[in-house]
Amino acid sequence: MHSNDDVLAPARPSIAHRAAVWLATGLGLGLVTPAPGTVAGLWGVPLAAAMGSLGDLNAQLVVILLLVLVAAPICGAAARALGASGDPGAIVLDEIVALPIVFVGAPATSWPIIVTGYLLFRVCDILKPGLARSAENLPGGWGIVADDCVAAILACLLLHGVLWLDAGAGLNWLVAT
Repeated sequence: MHSNDDVLAPARPSIAHRAAVWLATGLGLGLVTPAPGTVAGLWGVPLAAAMGSLGDLNAQLVVILLLVLVAAPICGAAARALGASGDPGAIVLDEIVALPIVFVGAPATSWPIIVTGYLLFRVCDILKPGLARSAENLPGGWGIVADDCVAAILACLLLHGVLWLDAGAGLNWLVAT
């Protein structure tokens, strides 16, 4: 027989749950930052730059797919560990793994491109136009990650449009180095 204290005491989170929360919150930054998706999501910038150094588009897409496939269950486990039913703001791994999608075909090789792509991604992620809003309805970690991936695809298309306009107008503000 258990005492009442044993029954009422919350279960200690497992190491796996702690690791999931640690990873999903951007090494804890998402837990302590105002606007966590914007600030802690900056972890995705070096990841995007590293992806651009892969050179081969197919290699980039494979790595992005693997990151998404790993991130979705981690984000789902972290959301459950945090007691959230949806997409808690503290979870930023979805932003981190989605950010490289923005720079597919337009590598993060200069600060103007990085800043423009990042800002376009944040706007698309915050506004969640069209399919991005619908993707949130997928179950568990898949919904947490999918809306950011859709927002990143839209931001990628917008970035390519901005690069095209910049080159067409002869401004060359966003020239890749």
